[in-house]
Amino acid sequence: MTDVVKKGFRSRALGAGLKALGASGLPRLAQPFTQGRGAILMFHHIRPWAGGVFTPNRGLEITPEFLDETIAALHGRGFDIVPLGEIPARLRQPNEKPFAALTFDDGYRDNLVHAIPVLEKYGAPFTIYIATGFADGTARLWWVELENAIRALDSVPFAGQTLPASAADEKMAAFLAIYWNLRAGSEARLLDEIARIAALARIDGAALTRGLCMNWEEIAKLATHPLCTIGAHTVTHPRLAKLGDAPARQEMAASRDAIEARLGQPVRHFAFPVGDPTSASPREFAVAAELGFDTAVTTRKGMIFDAHAGRLTALPRLSVNGDYQERAYLELLLTGAPFWLWNRGRRIAA
Repeated sequence: MTDVVKKGFRSRALGAGLKALGASGLPRLAQPFTQGRGAILMFHHIRPWAGGVFTPNRGLEITPEFLDETIAALHGRGFDIVPLGEIPARLRQPNEKPFAALTFDDGYRDNLVHAIPVLEKYGAPFTIYIATGFADGTARLWWVELENAIRALDSVPFAGQTLPASAADEKMAAFLAIYWNLRAGSEARLLDEIARIAALARIDGAALTRGLCMNWEEIAKLATHPLCTIGAHTVTHPRLAKLGDAPARQEMAASRDAIEARLGQPVRHFAFPVGDPTSASPREFAVAAELGFDTAVTTRKGMIFDAHAGRLTALPRLSVNGDYQERAYLELLLTGAPFWLWNRGRRIAA
């Protein structure tokens, strides 16, 4: 079974499993125990769907229409949509209504073009985490480089073999094989190998970054928006747990300092790049607290519970995934039941 077939099977199986769980009625019954106090929702790209058969990063984008539906679903389920900075206070006091905070990673220009009108429609506060190297146009969107390179190539030399990449399923298999092989290794190897592959396809990584990410002028304008909070997301978007102590701390502090210098306002919130256990560990959670961030978010799956009041720099999020743009999936996730199963009954998973 090829990697692409496995990925498709897993995706369909997960979708079918979520639908079956929702149809069972159990999530509604379990909701008082699994929903917790609320959720921090995670988004990346917000843009119209361009289509295509080779779209390995599809999970990182949703349409403006589904963002609208997501916010409508939150309101329909009685969630208060609150600024991220309100969460610590919410956890210190009882409140019958659940809360939701909306967060956007990386600083993509499509957030400015397509997300802001939807957020303004609902008066929904939001946080955008800026990787300062993306704003400078110097850091690399390596996962986008890899996608574009494989789209352009008919074969990809990697790890002593040549991976076929003519048909869409071959391209997906090549992407997955390279992606997960490199994710298991060092940050330096990942960047070097993808730079080599991108060069073969004549992909200009700097041009990709400049084309997709907001520049400082755009960020400065956005920072004045009454609904917006700007957070930090490192300088070069590395997997911090792969770095030494000093470089990891520098990435976190320097991004905050650069944003504060550019915008003239304090930066109180941080998002860990990639954010899974191999990328954000207890060391980074402690550094975020030492640097004075009020909150720091991971990509670990989960709802927010009272106990997170003592874990404010290791908060989980609910990823709004482009592969599952159906309201039924979202409604199910907002009960917290799938995360309770995923985390084996643990409310604190980091």
